Amino acid sequence: MDPTLVVMAAGIGSRYGGLKQIDPVGPSGEIVIDYSIYDAIRAGFTRVVFIIRRDIEEAFRAIVDVHFAGRVAVDYVFQELDRLPPGFAVPPERKKPWGTGHAILCCRDIVREPFGVINADDFYGRGSFEALAGFLRGADPRASQYALVGFTLRNTLSEHGSVARGVCEVDASGRLVSIAERLKIEKDGAAARYEDHGAWHSLSGDEPVSMNMWAFTPVIFETLDEDFREFLRVKGSDPKAEFLVPTHVGRLVREKRATVRVLPTAETWFGVTYPADKPAVAAGIRRLIALGKYPENLWGI
Repeated sequence: MDPTLVVMAAGIGSRYGGLKQIDPVGPSGEIVIDYSIYDAIRAGFTRVVFIIRRDIEEAFRAIVDVHFAGRVAVDYVFQELDRLPPGFAVPPERKKPWGTGHAILCCRDIVREPFGVINADDFYGRGSFEALAGFLRGADPRASQYALVGFTLRNTLSEHGSVARGVCEVDASGRLVSIAERLKIEKDGAAARYEDHGAWHSLSGDEPVSMNMWAFTPVIFETLDEDFREFLRVKGSDPKAEFLVPTHVGRLVREKRATVRVLPTAETWFGVTYPADKPAVAAGIRRLIALGKYPENLWGI
């Protein structure tokens, strides 16, 4: 069975200041997700499920439907605040989405096969998609055996501000031991550092990190549902609390309810966390085009 790719594109992009999912970065008007889907198709993905909000549907589909029509099967699901389990309601103060864990949970009715997950605004590179697809082709859809593509931390930092990353601890066999969501990581010379409760902590820059590039089986929906209900009971009244995938997966690993293989990639990540990141992303893509990695006009439109 060919794998499905789930693309999380419902984020508001508050630090970026706009709808960065559809902001062109390529020489022929390509957006970041164009390159990801191009690489995913080359790696063998035959279906893409976009998670979006209804208020961005028209603008998003105006680009996506034209670029991908006839190239890959496309479905949409909507991450809405009121898409909650029975017995729960949206607090009046809540404005932002519930987080990446909730986003994936929104796919449970249409994704029934092993699937990959990525962010819409991250450039992952061809090798990363090949690693992801390779794992998924051998995945047992009934098993709690997952994977994440691990990037080297220093290759994922922005020159223009702090970023959030899931910093991974990996054992000798390549399995995830723990994942710590660090919400404020920034460059520190050739290394990095992160802030936690007002104190700064050093990182070497060599740490493997998650960029939300995951491989899951449908079993994940069962545990996400269970954990999301608990999250709502404990933190549902906090308007800023988010139900995050790394936190959920870390708990599964800690409780020995799942195994997660870390698939290393040598690819360089590009991202548009801040507006000032866009020129660097565009320049990075131009370099890859010059090396023959991508055509000048990705889709020939």
